[in-house]
Amino acid sequence: MGHPLIDRLTTEFKWPRIATDDAFRAFVSAPGAHALFVPGDATRNLETPDVAVILPELKAAFQHAFDCAVVDDAMEKAIREETKVFKTPSLILYRDGRLLGGIPKVRDWSDYVARISHYLASSDTTETA
Repeated sequence: MGHPLIDRLTTEFKWPRIATDDAFRAFVSAPGAHALFVPGDATRNLETPDVAVILPELKAAFQHAFDCAVVDDAMEKAIREETKVFKTPSLILYRDGRLLGGIPKVRDWSDYVARISHYLASSDTTETA
């Protein structure tokens, strides 16, 4: 990845970097809610650093109701294909191994809050917008 704002998530915040299918399955299958950050190519996509800054703020705003991980380049394509969330950067939410939905691209704060609230409150969601 190499972008300092993405690297900060794994170094300063100690979020895991998902680089294998086993790591992916273990992370999303753990009890509770989880957000995967799929950065895409930060050199080509200027929205990627923005989402890298927004996600920790969202986690704090939701009072740590979900944990977070960064998807490594090695797993990005497989996760995007499995979840059908193709645009990057994106956030993909899971609970207890079940896909809740995805939020591609940069959004307004109110849109993030509404979508994440909906996903976390729903018992059967698999939406991407």
